[in-house]
Amino acid sequence: MRDRTVPRRRAALVACVAALALVASGCASLPASSAPQAIGTVARGPVEQELPVPAAGREPNLLVRDFVKASTDPADDHAGARQFLTANAGSEWNDGASAIVVDKVDVLEDSRSSDAAQYTIRANRVGQLDQGGQYRAEQGSFETQVTLAREDGEWRIDELPSGVVMDRTQFLTSYQRKSLYFVDPTGTELVPDQRWVNTTQDRMTETLTALLQAGPRLSLEPAVRNVFNGVTTAGPITKADGRTSAVGIGLGGVRIDFRGAGALDRATRELLAAQIIWTLAEAEVSGPYVLLSDGAPLDPNYPDGWTTAEVAEFDPLAVTGADVGLHALRNGGLVRIGTDGVTPVPGYFGTVNNMRSISLSSDGTLVAAVSDTGRAAPQPPDALLIGSYGGNAFPVAEGGSITRPTWGPDRDAVWAVVDGTVVKRAVRDPATGQVSVVDVDSADIAELGGQITELRLSRDGVRAALIVDGAVYVAVVVRRADGTYALREPEAVANGLASAALSLDWSTGDTVVVARAATDIPIVQVAVDGSRLDGLPSRNLTAPVVSVDASASSTYVADSRAVFQIDDSDPASDRYWREVPGLTGTKSVPVLPG
Repeated sequence: MRDRTVPRRRAALVACVAALALVASGCASLPASSAPQAIGTVARGPVEQELPVPAAGREPNLLVRDFVKASTDPADDHAGARQFLTANAGSEWNDGASAIVVDKVDVLEDSRSSDAAQYTIRANRVGQLDQGGQYRAEQGSFETQVTLAREDGEWRIDELPSGVVMDRTQFLTSYQRKSLYFVDPTGTELVPDQRWVNTTQDRMTETLTALLQAGPRLSLEPAVRNVFNGVTTAGPITKADGRTSAVGIGLGGVRIDFRGAGALDRATRELLAAQIIWTLAEAEVSGPYVLLSDGAPLDPNYPDGWTTAEVAEFDPLAVTGADVGLHALRNGGLVRIGTDGVTPVPGYFGTVNNMRSISLSSDGTLVAAVSDTGRAAPQPPDALLIGSYGGNAFPVAEGGSITRPTWGPDRDAVWAVVDGTVVKRAVRDPATGQVSVVDVDSADIAELGGQITELRLSRDGVRAALIVDGAVYVAVVVRRADGTYALREPEAVANGLASAALSLDWSTGDTVVVARAATDIPIVQVAVDGSRLDGLPSRNLTAPVVSVDASASSTYVADSRAVFQIDDSDPASDRYWREVPGLTGTKSVPVLPG
C-alpha cells in the first residue's frame, strides 16, 4: 500500500535548483555541474530571432571564442554559428556529427600571417549530448584545430572539424533539462528519462511528444515500457479549444489527437495519458490535456480533458511512505521520531543495540538490518536480518561486510552488497513468510574493478545508485523473463565530486543526494544523467557527514554531532540544516522508508 501526498510544483523545485547552483559555483573545488557530448535535439522551425553577427574587425582568436559560444544554438542547422565561417566552410561543415560540451576553453595561436591563421582549441571535455537530447557525462581533455582566412577583409573560420563544440556555461543557459516519463515493468510507476532540449515554450509540447514517441534511451529500454510504441500524432497539436498559437504558454491547455491508440485497452490508455500528462506538467505545460484517439476522446470519461488529478496515482514526485514517518538508528537500535519525542519501536529491532545499518520497506511493515554478530575472526562479523516492524527477525545472509539494505517498490524484496562485490536480493514470500536469497547479476559493476560501499534502489525500482571506491555510479535494474535481476550500464554521474562519496540516497527518480568527504560543501545533489552537480547549504553541519537519507520533500543527514534536516520547500534564502530533536549527542543516523 502506497501513501501519496501532493508534491510541490516544479516551479518551486526549479527555483531551488537555481539557488543551489549559485552555492556550488562559489566553490572552486566543486563545479556547478558535470557535463555532456552532443548530436542535437529535436529540430526546431525556422530561426525567429536575429542571428548573431561577427563583430567588425574582430581578432581571429576572439572570433573563434565567439564561434564556440554561437555553436550552442542548434536552430536551423546552427545558422548562427555559420555566420562565423567562410562561405565555403559554411556549406561543408557537418554540424550533426557530434556535439561536445567543454569547459575552461583556451584558444592558442599556432601560426598567423596577414591573411591566414591557425588556432588550437583546448578545453576540458565534460560530456556529450547525444541525439534526442540525451546527456552523457564524460571527463578528459579536448583539443582540436581550426584554420581562419580573411574574407572580404574580415577573419572567418575556413577549416574546422565535423561536429559542434559547446561551452558548458553557455550550454546550461541555452538548453533546458526536461524529464520524459516511461512506465516501469509493473505498470504502477513512472520512470524519468532526462533530456536537454533547445526549444521555445510554444514548441515544448510538440518537442516532448516527439521524444516520447521515439522511446527511452537505449540503456533504459530493457527496464521500462513505452506505451507510445506504434502511437503517433494525427494533425497539429493545439490549445484545448483548437487555437494553434501560443500552445503550451499560459492558460488554455493542449489538445493532442493520437493515431493508433484505438487498439489499446483502457488500462493501457490510462498509462499513455499518465506518460504524456506528467511529461508536460513537469515541463510547465498546463492542462487541461484534451487527449483524443482518431478524433474521439481517448477515454469517454474525460471528453473535456484530463488534469493531473486523474493520473495522481502515477505522480513521479509524490512522497511515498509519509505515514511511516522518520525513524533513526540510535545507539544500535531502531527508534521512531514523533510529536511525542523519540521512542524505541516495539519488537526485536527496538530492543537490541547491535545494528550497524537499517532500512524500512516503503509501507513500513518490514525491516531489514545489518547486525554485528559479535563473533571473533575468522567468523563473519556482519549478518543481514529481515523481520516485521514490531515483530521478530531472523538472519538471511552473512559476510565480512554488508552494505545498508535497500528496498525497492516491491516491499517483499531487499537488496544488499556482501563483501563489497556480491549483490544479494532477499525475497520474502508474503504467503509463507519464507525468505529466499539470490544473487543479482552484477558483472557490469564488477568491471569497474572496485568495492561497492553503498547501493540504493530508486523508488520506482528501475535504477540503482552505487558508490564504488568513492565514486558515484547509476546503473539500470533489468528484470529478466525468468524473474532474475541484473545491474546494467553503470555510468559515472558525479565526475566533479572532487572528494570521495561516503553515503547517498535518491530524493526523486532523477536526483541523487550524496554526502562527500569534504568540509566546505559536504552534501551535493547529482542529476541522474550526470549533467548537474549542485551543492546544498553547509551551514550548521560539522564534517564528516556519514549518512544521508532523502525523500522528494526533505533530506536528512547525520554528521559528527547530530541528525539534521533540510526542507526543500523553504525559500532559498532561508535554507539551512535544522537539528532533529532527541538525536543530538548520540550515535544516530536517519532512516526513511526505502
